[in-house]
Formats: sequence, C-alpha cells, structure tokens
Amino acid sequence: MTPNVAVVHINFPHGPNFRLWLPLFLLWIPAILLAPIILLALLIGCLISGVRFWQTIAAFWALLCSLPGTDVRVATEGNRVLVRIL
Repeated sequence: MTPNVAVVHINFPHGPNFRLWLPLFLLWIPAILLAPIILLALLIGCLISGVRFWQTIAAFWALLCSLPGTDVRVATEGNRVLVRIL
C-alpha cells in the first residue's frame, strides 16, 4: 500500500501548536505525468553506474510501500516536531 497522508505536528512550548495534514495521494498526479522522464533518467543512471534497472525499480517500489507507519519525532529545547505517514 502506498502512503496516502502525512501528518506534521509542530508543538512550541510558548506559542501556538498546529497540525498539518498533507495529502500525499495528490503527488501521484505529477508523478504519473513525469513518469517517462523519471524512468529515462533512472535508466541512464543505472546504465552509467552498472546497477540493474529492474532491481532498482523494485527497490524504489518496496521503499515507497514501506513508508506507511513511519513515525519520526524530533525534540529540541522544548520544541517538538512529529511526522507520521499514514
């Protein structure tokens, strides 16, 4: 399953807190339109570096499909940022 939504929650100790929902499924529209250019660039990069093209495609797809459930938390000096990919 590909990621659909990312939630960014920023928590300030002495200010407003806000939560931002980012619809990642809207990124598929430009990705589909740019797919021929992306695949051509990936093919050229694979030919130059000597890496197998289909294994590279499979690795990128596996990485993309493993993103849901990612939870990144960063805290410094009272400020906290939480990024969750659903």
